[in-house]
Amino acid sequence: MQYWISTILLVLAIYIAVSVALYYLQDYMLFKPEKLPKNFQFHYDNQLTKEYNLETRDGAIINGLRFYPKGESKGVVLYLKGNSKSIKGWGKFAVDFTRHGYNVAMIDYRGFGKSTGKRSHKAIKRDLQEIYNKLKERTSEDNIIIYGRSLGSGFATKLASLNNPRMLILDAPYYSLKKVAARYAPFMPLSLLMKYPMPTYKWLKYVNCPIHIIHGTKDKLIPFKTSVKLAQIKPETTKLHSVLGGGHKNLNNFESYHKMLDDILNNEPKTIDLETTSINVIHSSKKSKKKA
Repeated sequence: MQYWISTILLVLAIYIAVSVALYYLQDYMLFKPEKLPKNFQFHYDNQLTKEYNLETRDGAIINGLRFYPKGESKGVVLYLKGNSKSIKGWGKFAVDFTRHGYNVAMIDYRGFGKSTGKRSHKAIKRDLQEIYNKLKERTSEDNIIIYGRSLGSGFATKLASLNNPRMLILDAPYYSLKKVAARYAPFMPLSLLMKYPMPTYKWLKYVNCPIHIIHGTKDKLIPFKTSVKLAQIKPETTKLHSVLGGGHKNLNNFESYHKMLDDILNNEPKTIDLETTSINVIHSSKKSKKKA
C-alpha cells in the first residue's frame, strides 16, 4: 500500500511541476521574437515605406511600418503577423496588397523587432486598438481591412469585433489557442494555465463586417477543418477559401492564393435575388399521379 501511495504522490508532484512549468514558460513556447537594434534600417526593393513608433499609455514603444502603393490608395490593410521573427521578414508580404492599391500597416508585438514593453494578452489587445484608432484618424473605417495571419488571426478577430472595418481576412486561423495547445498537452488543465486562450470562435460571433477565411488543405499545425468550423459560426457573412495542397507557411507560393486575394480585395459583393433561384424548389421522390 505504501508503495502505491508513494507512486501516486510522485506522479502528482510531476504533474504539478509540469503544470507550473507550462504556465511560466508558455510565453517562450508561443512567441518566437526576433529583436532588432534601435538603429536598424528597414529596406525593401520596389516598396515605398515609412517607419513609425507609437508610445502606449504604459510607456511601451510599438514599432511599425507603413507600405504605400505607387498609385492612388484605396484604403489600408492592418496586417497582424504570426508568432515568429519581426516585421523585418514579414514586410515582404506587403506587396500582395500594395499591388492592389492598398496601404499596409504592419506592427511588431511587444518584445518583437524594435517594440518594447511587457507582453500580455490584455496589453497586446490594447496596443492594437490604439493602432486602429490612429488609422481611423486618417482613414474612414469602411476603407480599413484587418488581416490576421496564424497567431494574428485571433487578435484580428477581437479587433474586428470591437470596431467596424470594411472586412476581416483570416489566414490559417485557429478555433482557439487553447484547442491548439490541447493537441500537444491533452491531459493538462489548460483552462487554468493558458495566459493567451485566444477564443477566436467566441469573438467571431460579434464581427459584423464580411469575413473571409483562407486556409491550406494540408496545414499540419492548424488543420483545415478548424476553418470549416469557424466558417459555420456566421455563415451568412463568411466565405471560406481553400488553398488546395497549401500548408501553414507557404500559401503565398500558390497562384490560387493570389487569385483569392484579388477576388477578395477588388470584387464588390453581389446581391442575389434568391426568388429567381432553385433555393425553394422541393424535390419529391413520390411519383405524381396521372390524370384520368
